[in-house]
Amino acid sequence: MAATLCVKLLPKQGWLPLTQSVRHGSKAVTRHRKPVHFFRQKLLAVTQYIPPARVAPPGAYPPPAKQVQEDNTLTVLMKRNLKKLFQENKIIAVVQNNASNSEDMMSLKYRLHKHGITVKFFPNQVMRSFLKDNIYCNMVPLFIGPTVLFVCKEPKVKEMLMTLRSSPQMTLLGACIDNTLLSAEGVVAYSKLPSMTVVQGQLVSGLTMLTSRTAHMLQHHPAHLSALLQQYIKQQSPDNTAEGAPKAEEAT
Repeated sequence: MAATLCVKLLPKQGWLPLTQSVRHGSKAVTRHRKPVHFFRQKLLAVTQYIPPARVAPPGAYPPPAKQVQEDNTLTVLMKRNLKKLFQENKIIAVVQNNASNSEDMMSLKYRLHKHGITVKFFPNQVMRSFLKDNIYCNMVPLFIGPTVLFVCKEPKVKEMLMTLRSSPQMTLLGACIDNTLLSAEGVVAYSKLPSMTVVQGQLVSGLTMLTSRTAHMLQHHPAHLSALLQQYIKQQSPDNTAEGAPKAEEAT
């Protein structure tokens, strides 16, 4: 009996009591911050947000006075020469000078002078200032870097291109021919056009051929001329065209 009670009262293996006493240890101190690494401090300092400064509302301050820079005497003289240059010459080509020495430039001037083409030098700042308020304002982007002007009173484009082929240091950027701005490709295409003399000869030959045919027809008998005129009137009348359409359909 006693053994049976002991077995019932003793706890079984793996059984835990309903209440247990737990011993709490000392808590860790979390009030002290861990020092930040040096590189992290630098990164935080670099990436720190800096708000932009407040912009004053419009009209809070008076507008700044515009300073008008007047041209000196040399600039005024250059602009006057440029104006005369554009008025007297039919071709003004802009060429880039790629490190050409003095000997090559003298040789180029001599070969161009044979065809009546002159080489002119002007500062880019003066050129841009002159072209800015001019009808040739589209030429302003051409004046970048060392540039040279080829001017001629006659549009001798073919001779200029033949001379430039022997000077690889000089690059054609564009030209103004007869108040028309052309690119380098446009100048090459312009040089392939026939000359004015050839065009005039072709026009005269065409007109002569027409007049000779008219004179030859007038030499025929008046009856022949009247028959030709009647045939022409029939061909041009609307009734004839309307009749010709059904005949064409029947023939098909």
